[in-house]
Amino acid sequence: METGITIRNADPADYDRIINHIDAWWGGRRMGVMLPRLFFTHFRPWTYVAVQGGAIIGFLAGFQSQTDPRLIYCHFIGVDPCFRSRGIGEALYQRLFSDAALQGCHEVLAVTSPENHGSIVFHTRIGFQPLSGLSYRGDIPYAPDYDGLGEDRVRFRKLLGEAPAEALPVDD
Repeated sequence: METGITIRNADPADYDRIINHIDAWWGGRRMGVMLPRLFFTHFRPWTYVAVQGGAIIGFLAGFQSQTDPRLIYCHFIGVDPCFRSRGIGEALYQRLFSDAALQGCHEVLAVTSPENHGSIVFHTRIGFQPLSGLSYRGDIPYAPDYDGLGEDRVRFRKLLGEAPAEALPVDD
């Protein structure tokens, strides 16, 4: 990651700064509906922003599972297209991995669309493994209708250190 960029926990005011740009970051796709304000108020220990010169250039919104506190879930990660391929997404995840390990968590889960080839390559490159799915696009397994009708998802898992076998859910 280049110098002059800091990763910090999100602040409630960061939401308005991000939500106004998020659809543009995805080429006009309506992605803002997938990022509720609650991540910037109620899940601040697991939500981060990447900042350069006062501008937010990336974010990661996550949370610790209430069902199994050993799990962290990344709900959404995004980087301003002008700053992609500079290690910012990986730096955001590394901060999440580090904080999760410090809290005794054993794994991080994430999802992406099976059409988002760039996201699949990115998650695989930084150590996530795709979980099994009922369908395949090429060699990538995905779960049809995982997030609702027509909302297919590739599910990922990244183990942190030595995760005990009982920490590994078979299905979610």
